[in-house]
Amino acid sequence: MKFIETLDELHAHYGTPGPASLRKEAPRLTPEYRRIIEAAPFLALATAGPEGLDCSPRGDRPGQLVRVLDDRTLALPDRRGNDRIDSLRNILRDPRVALMFLVPGSGNALRVNGTARLTADRALLDSFLMEGKAPRTVAVIQVETVYFQCARAVLRAGLWEPHEAPTLPTPGQILAGMTAGEVGGEAYDREWPERAKASMW
Repeated sequence: MKFIETLDELHAHYGTPGPASLRKEAPRLTPEYRRIIEAAPFLALATAGPEGLDCSPRGDRPGQLVRVLDDRTLALPDRRGNDRIDSLRNILRDPRVALMFLVPGSGNALRVNGTARLTADRALLDSFLMEGKAPRTVAVIQVETVYFQCARAVLRAGLWEPHEAPTLPTPGQILAGMTAGEVGGEAYDREWPERAKASMW
């Protein structure tokens, strides 16, 4: 198997992108891009650190997922999770971040690249209260580039089309298999819905 090794080879193989692919990129949040962000209930947050890369799902109610502070700044609250803080540890050591927003029913994704800093400023945390609970930190993101991704990937995946839930290994089964039954199992899966409900925010 022969691999592509240089940028010249890569550019020769793909050619030149069309004007729409280049002109859609902005150094700030345009009014149109802001509307998409404010409608999104889900994003993927990509970070990098000494141990490697991380891509973390973030979900919230539309308008609560992130807050637009101005046309170059976003605030992303860190809601309850597994406390691994992989993304947060990465941000402290390498502030570069990439976000991909998805809006159910829309084929287009929105991509934002920039840098992030973490804050535990009480006033900002309290401004994100949800059911009386505040996030523990907020990532303040300086936007460097923003652009939409065309709908081909979402259409190929049939992402918003009706699907029957596939039979997949449950978290309890995965944990039990990895720990020889020490963690996980049927009890983990049975108890998780109530545990998640109690710790959603």
